[in-house]
Amino acid sequence: MKYSRSVFSGDRFRMLRASFWALLFSLAAGAVILFLVGKDPISAYTNLLQGAGLLPKLKYAGRQNQLTDFLSFLDAMTPMIFASLSVAVALRSGFFNIGVPGQMLTAGFCAHVVTAALGDALPSPLAKLLVLAIGLAAGGAMGVFMGWMKDRFNVNEVVSSIMLNSIAMYLITFYINTFYINPVSRQSRVISSTARLTLSGVRWNGMKADFALAFPLAILTAFLLHTFLDRTTYGFEIRALGLSKGATRYAGISLSRTTLLTMALSGALGGLAGVTYFCGYFASIQPGTVPGLGFDAIAVALLGGNHPLGCILASFLVTVISKGSIYMSSRLSVEPEIASLITSVILIFSACSASFEGRRGRHD
Repeated sequence: MKYSRSVFSGDRFRMLRASFWALLFSLAAGAVILFLVGKDPISAYTNLLQGAGLLPKLKYAGRQNQLTDFLSFLDAMTPMIFASLSVAVALRSGFFNIGVPGQMLTAGFCAHVVTAALGDALPSPLAKLLVLAIGLAAGGAMGVFMGWMKDRFNVNEVVSSIMLNSIAMYLITFYINTFYINPVSRQSRVISSTARLTLSGVRWNGMKADFALAFPLAILTAFLLHTFLDRTTYGFEIRALGLSKGATRYAGISLSRTTLLTMALSGALGGLAGVTYFCGYFASIQPGTVPGLGFDAIAVALLGGNHPLGCILASFLVTVISKGSIYMSSRLSVEPEIASLITSVILIFSACSASFEGRRGRHD
């Protein structure tokens, strides 16, 4: 009987329990917040689902319907999956990659500049593959630099990633404002449709829809990452590093190599999040800011139990909240910041429940 109990209280089941309780308490806390501001929580959550395209609205604008809203939802969800996978990989190895916003911004900016220089020299399929390759390279390079700083000088990755976020933002802002600005929108120039990872405004069945070309890649990446972490030697080394550095060193695993590999993989996923965000869901870059999605990815990764497949489900939930908040605000006159507050509550409960389940697991 003791053996059976240990099986069902293993790490994977503890992560599922932690995510379930975090979700339950977060939705309950969100309902309390909505009630305190004088709104009906049931109506508010219904509006969230309607705004995300999961439930039909009362009326739609021209050439729009529930399907076009849902396709736009998938477009917004794609960079969230990549960003949460980036955070999850780092956390599985004991590192905290808070530099995802900077990696996203750098990757998106590099893809913009390179594709603008090439113009229409490449056919559309090659241009889109180039954008993905630039995202992998730019994000991976930033991740390797963070890993090298950690391994060579023992610089905490939180400190280095925060500094890199600021450095990337200010340098890219200077370049955009000086050489790459759109004088009308005051944002960067729009990426060409040839290189954009979203097919925008496609006329289909009498409707105008946005198709996220990288969404299948995001799902495939999550499954491949799950296999990599659970079934390969390098994946075992990454997980071992997160459990115990001393035991990892004693087992003969190179801490330097594993650190660099982990941060390179985490950074590359952050770069993919950047190009699907700035060269897909959005077609331009707003100077002077870093994408808040990179910070929301922390909540998503924790809610998903730092598991690649859990990140898909958690990305779905958090994207519903962020995507549906505008419609909820317009229907119920609820401030859109309420959605950000609910996301923050998810982060708090995810961290607390994961800590509680971890302590409980040590006593099983």
